[in-house]
Amino acid sequence: MAKKLVIFLLFLLIIILLPNTVLAEDKEKSLYEERLALYKKTAALTEIPWYYIAAVDQYERQIHKDLEPDQLISIRIPPEYWFGVGNASTDIKSIEFFNGIGKDGNGDKKADPENGEDVLFTMASYIKSFGHSEEDFKIALWNYYKRDLTVQTIKNTARVFKKFKAIYLTDRDFPVAINYNYSYRNTWGDRRGFGGNRIHEGTDIFAGYGTPVHSTTYGVVELKGWNLYGGWRVGIRDIFNIYHYYAHLSGFEEGLKVGQIVKPGDVLGSVGSTGYGPPGTSGKFPPHLHYGMYKDNGYSEWSFDPYPYLRKWERMARNKR
Repeated sequence: MAKKLVIFLLFLLIIILLPNTVLAEDKEKSLYEERLALYKKTAALTEIPWYYIAAVDQYERQIHKDLEPDQLISIRIPPEYWFGVGNASTDIKSIEFFNGIGKDGNGDKKADPENGEDVLFTMASYIKSFGHSEEDFKIALWNYYKRDLTVQTIKNTARVFKKFKAIYLTDRDFPVAINYNYSYRNTWGDRRGFGGNRIHEGTDIFAGYGTPVHSTTYGVVELKGWNLYGGWRVGIRDIFNIYHYYAHLSGFEEGLKVGQIVKPGDVLGSVGSTGYGPPGTSGKFPPHLHYGMYKDNGYSEWSFDPYPYLRKWERMARNKR
């Protein structure tokens, strides 16, 4: 009787929670569709590719901590840029007089920094003032942000959006092939001694030599080669300003190169035991993949615990089978 009651309660819980989960996913997808429509509208008005505009907004969505979950547009242009120094009026002529860059994107005769259409039109117009080429886009970003990593991140995000013709890219994969034997636990923050005392900035996934290593996300290969600690390793920057680090590989997938766009499930290389020495050093520890995640907030980059994400992506990967 008790067993039947537990089963009934679990079934009831699923019935209650499942519609809410589906509703939340539908709401999120609708929000992305509304954003994409605004990006394309702005692109039509300014002749700046929608994926450039989308990439800037995507970047800023990751660096502001106080955004609402349903915030439509996340670009924040500093008031002194928007209005011009000494001005606070949304009147277009006043902004022009004070050399501000704020523009009217929705036709209401005002340039409102709280209005998403005005913000997108203003940013796209700013980019357009430098030209239409990819190099012009790079120069515009540098003049606005004055940070190399920011410029590179936005450019690469634009490339991903362009390739997949979408911004709602939510698929993920587990970093090692789940049809092979593997094991892992939360090792983030553990002590490491090689090269001096330091913390372990990742999760170790133990698997046999040659086990395929997969990209977990959409992104661009930012780094590939040898590292004293990580051996043969690959670094991928995703569309959420997160750097994914795959280390101790036995080798790389043929043709893999820096600048390559990847998606979840793409093979990057295979599990090995390289590292802790000069190029070619191997076998100083059991074969495993060291998987690390690093967040960039526009000023600095730091490691955070990948274990909860790995658990989630493992479930997603198994549900695809």
